[in-house]
Amino acid sequence: QGQLVESGGGLVQPGGSLRLSCAASGFLFSNYKMNWYRQAPGKERELVAGITNTGGGTDYADSVKGRFTISRDNAKKTVALQMNSLKPEDTAVYYCKADPIWPLRVEYWGQGTQVTVSS
Repeated sequence: QGQLVESGGGLVQPGGSLRLSCAASGFLFSNYKMNWYRQAPGKERELVAGITNTGGGTDYADSVKGRFTISRDNAKKTVALQMNSLKPEDTAVYYCKADPIWPLRVEYWGQGTQVTVSS
């Protein structure tokens, strides 16, 4: 059974940095595109960043471009999100998601980690 476990969330002041990590187990990590989503109170869950299965390509929401960096280590089965210059509007629960590459079909979600940006 596949599993994703996020860590690294917490409380940080505006302008600060946090590094989120997501550890995968129970599935062939290198066959999955990895993504970070977030959901703020009263808002829909939104895609923040994604990285291809090889790590050769990344994409970001306009709201985080230039501030956030996604990376992965296929040997360690981890994906990270480095968040710099954090703003109060970045406050949300952050989720890790694994999207399968065809013909695989099962996707996985982590349980989420809270990020709060406040002075």
